[in-house]
Amino acid sequence: MSTVFDIENAVQKLSRGDLTTFRDWFLSFDATAWDKQFEEDVAAGRLDALADEAIRDLREGRCTDL
Repeated sequence: MSTVFDIENAVQKLSRGDLTTFRDWFLSFDATAWDKQFEEDVAAGRLDALADEAIRDLREGRCTDL
């Protein structure tokens, strides 16, 4: 498996078109990975305290309409 250094060097050598293609692919890849992590965190209850705090703030009038 390549190291981060190897990947960085390879990316620097890409043509403009290939860099655009890689960037588009990586943005999609990263968004999918973030979504997966977020869903896992929700399922595991890791965000419950934040949700509870937000609901409490709303009920106690500590929020402003956007």
